[in-house]
Amino acid sequence: MRRIQYFVAAVALAGVSSLVAFAQAPQQPAGGAPAQPAGQGRAGGGGGRGGPQGPPSFFITSVGKGDGANYGGLAGADAYCAQMAQASNIATPQGRTWRAYLSATAANGQPAVNARDRIGAGPWYSAKGVLIANNVADLHGDVQRDRNQVNKTNALSEKGGTVNGVGDTPNQHDIITGSDSLGRAVAGTDDTTCSNYTSNASPEPGAARGVGPGVMLGHHDRTGGGNTSWNSAHKSAGCSQANLVATGGAGLLYCFAAN
Repeated sequence: MRRIQYFVAAVALAGVSSLVAFAQAPQQPAGGAPAQPAGQGRAGGGGGRGGPQGPPSFFITSVGKGDGANYGGLAGADAYCAQMAQASNIATPQGRTWRAYLSATAANGQPAVNARDRIGAGPWYSAKGVLIANNVADLHGDVQRDRNQVNKTNALSEKGGTVNGVGDTPNQHDIITGSDSLGRAVAGTDDTTCSNYTSNASPEPGAARGVGPGVMLGHHDRTGGGNTSWNSAHKSAGCSQANLVATGGAGLLYCFAAN
């Protein structure tokens, strides 16, 4: 009799253990797809793997305005980002405003403006819902470099397409930023914003490369030119559309939904 009691107790204990193990194990959602591990897809810890993570709040314009770096100032560039988002039916996330990632130098009694201060706090997602960066610090590598996912694979246009880079024809990896690598206006008196995005001027004939009007550019594909910065690779050789095309660009912008 006592052996039977021991046997029944052992069976009961095994059943309880199985239930506990089942409750603790990762469960599958309806349809049989495996559940995504917590934190997967975050910048620096998954890079957007595991499917869409959030609504689109970052893109590269698929085409430039066509007037070089002359966007009619920061306000005009912001309006262009909003226009491109609307044309591709990208809903502006609630409580956010589309802003062009551009810095402006001090002029006409106005202080300098830093691109990093214009785009909100994040997070930002591509047109396909892949996380680009959680916050401003991750986007600019303030604490740890390469915490963002600005690259040819994930830095997509508002249409969800890949933007041409090195090896493509034409190469259009130069993105207008007017910024240093930390997302701030470039110090000094050199024109690095094409007169704060109001000029389409070309350098004087015979001028040395990089001298005269121009704008700082980033490489969205992180390739070429000896500097692979996504936001501060080199200065353009002028502000006209032809000047921008000559160095591997098309007058494209980074657009962020600022909160």
